[in-house]
This record gives sequence, structure tokens and C-alpha cells, in this order.
Amino acid sequence: MLMQQASTEMVSAVAPIIERWKHEEGPLLPILNGILREFGYVPREVLPAIAEALNLTRAEVYGVVSFYHDYRQNPPGRHVLKLCRAEACQATGGEAVAEKLQKLLGVRFGETAADGSVTLEPVYCLGLCACAPSAMLDGELIGRLDEERAEEIAREVRA
Repeated sequence: MLMQQASTEMVSAVAPIIERWKHEEGPLLPILNGILREFGYVPREVLPAIAEALNLTRAEVYGVVSFYHDYRQNPPGRHVLKLCRAEACQATGGEAVAEKLQKLLGVRFGETAADGSVTLEPVYCLGLCACAPSAMLDGELIGRLDEERAEEIAREVRA
């Protein structure tokens, strides 16, 4: 019963966002972006309401949400650390930095720390190939990432 109540409340909370965009051309992405801005993630329980409002199947809506990596389906940590996993970063020591960060943060890619402090996400290019390896912490780009800087980041997100 409590879970159903939470789902109903969440659907009610996103209703104005759906209503705002549903009559526009190509409304799905603006709706998802609005929900992401409002809540920091796209809760799975709102997907049927979006599908119904747009006359889409739940599978179509889920396909879009699962395709784009920025549409998280769970609440993120207080900090979001995106670590580039593309070739340039791998070629310049990115794997060692990734292993170090996972160990220091106690999370693997795609996970949020148990204390909610940080979510670690893989990305496949941040456009900083000349400054590889790179990362993005809470929207701020970090180039020339090394193990020392990884330790600083870990201390920063745990503070």
C-alpha cells in the first residue's frame, strides 16, 4: 500500500510536466528532461503515465529512457562523477585511475555509494581527448586526471 501511494504521488508530481509538453511536436524528450531537472532521475513508475499521455507503448518510452545514459532511473548521489572510458582516456592511464576511484569510493560503475555521497558513471567521451584521462564531477570537467587527483576527488565527494 505504501509503495502504491508513493507511485501515485510521483505520477501526480510529474503530471504538470507531462501536461506542459504533451501537445508539442516531439514531446517525449522535453518531458523526460523536465522530469530529470525536477527530480534528478526518471522514476520507472512514471513511464506508464508518460506512455498513456503520448499514446505510446511503455516499451517505447522505456527504450528511450534506457538508451540515453543521462536518464537515470534511480536517484543519484549528492555528487555525480562521470569517468571517461573512451580510447584516448584508456590509452593515457584511464584504467588505473578508474580502478583507483572505484576502490576509493567503494562503488563500481553505475552504482551509488551506500551513504548516498556519490554516483559513479561511465561515459564514452567528454571531448577532452587532448587532456586525457578526463572526468566530470557535478558538471565540472576535469582533465589530466591522475591517481593523486583521484584521491582528491574521493576526499571531496566524501566530505
